[in-house]
Amino acid sequence: MTKDLKMLNRREFTTSLLGIGAAALPGTSILRAGRLFDRPNGSANESYDLLIKGGTVVDPSGNLHAALDVAVKGGKIAAVTANIAPNQSRKTISAAGKVVTPGLIDLHVHVYEGATEAGINADRYCLGHGVTTAVDAGSAGYPSIAGLRKYVINTSATRLYALLDIGALGTLVGIKDTLKNLEWVNPELTAKAANANRPTVIGIKARLSRDIAGSNDKEVLRRARQAAEATRLPLMLHIGDTDLPLREILESLRPGDIVTHCFTPRPNGIVDANGKVLPEVLEARQRGILFDVGHGAFHFGFDLTEKCLQQGFLPDSISSDLAGRSTNGPTFDLTTTLSKFLLLGLSVDKVLELATIKPAHTFDYGLELGTLKPGNAADISILELRDGEFEFVDATGSKRTGRQKLFATAAVRDGKLFELAT
Repeated sequence: MTKDLKMLNRREFTTSLLGIGAAALPGTSILRAGRLFDRPNGSANESYDLLIKGGTVVDPSGNLHAALDVAVKGGKIAAVTANIAPNQSRKTISAAGKVVTPGLIDLHVHVYEGATEAGINADRYCLGHGVTTAVDAGSAGYPSIAGLRKYVINTSATRLYALLDIGALGTLVGIKDTLKNLEWVNPELTAKAANANRPTVIGIKARLSRDIAGSNDKEVLRRARQAAEATRLPLMLHIGDTDLPLREILESLRPGDIVTHCFTPRPNGIVDANGKVLPEVLEARQRGILFDVGHGAFHFGFDLTEKCLQQGFLPDSISSDLAGRSTNGPTFDLTTTLSKFLLLGLSVDKVLELATIKPAHTFDYGLELGTLKPGNAADISILELRDGEFEFVDATGSKRTGRQKLFATAAVRDGKLFELAT
């Protein structure tokens, strides 16, 4: 980002992204010229607002992988079929050589920009990297959720939701020690704030690591469970280096709850000393507990993840845990995180499933996401799978070289096109 862009406030910065364009540093995506209805000399036979032509459509929601065109009308998917004539649309873009998929969904980001160093600009780092929907995972507690909703969620081009942290401070004062004072952990006020900020709030979040909760993790978990029950919302738990054994944590969860940082290399993770997935983890999955990646700066290790995949234990969703400390590595963005799973042997179709239809079913968003089914909101990601030699780094500093990497080249959010510079 240029010095001038750094000096813009959040609203000015987002406006600049959605205007006539901005230059990008290498490896950085910036939104550029997102406008429809701009085709000169339009035809009277136009049926669509936007036509994405010549790409390979990969829609795991319908087991679809084929050379097809995608048409958009009135902010909705209008057609997914072959050989739609360009003159049927006001605007046509070529996706030749690219993958066209439902809009990517990132279940774990931190976008309370300006309130904490961890907060990133959602439009730059989510929509600007092909993610059309993202969930802020606990940046705000009950005193600050209204601010997150008013100043970030309601003003961003990215479709945003929030998990409400059980701690009043959320991540506003940094990541450490925020749950060691139980006076700041109030399930009644958390439930009240969650209900008052629906449909923005779609779940409750609790971070149980020693550096956050100390030895209070059992009581924090109990109070988070209480808030989740009172609101009938799912609970997302941050694990890794907990005081409480993982077995006890998992026993408190109900079907539909989520364990994030599932491949963390920190102690008290999901594997034993030999790298074998713990039986209590397998039993939890059988009960309907979901396991999310949540890469972040500290919570993803190649070796551990590879061992889990070899045992057939795949995540239920791949998320970035993108925050200020990880935008320049090791996370970078969601497509880089997805590419690490390509390196570890998953197919393009599988990683896209774990970033589209699977996270679409994790929470109740109030609408159907993660699919290109006609009639649904036109959220679309256009990706390029490039061949080459790409170095990837995990949270431990371990490096591996992959032969393929996904890059976002364009995104459609509610029918509006955003071309991305990568």
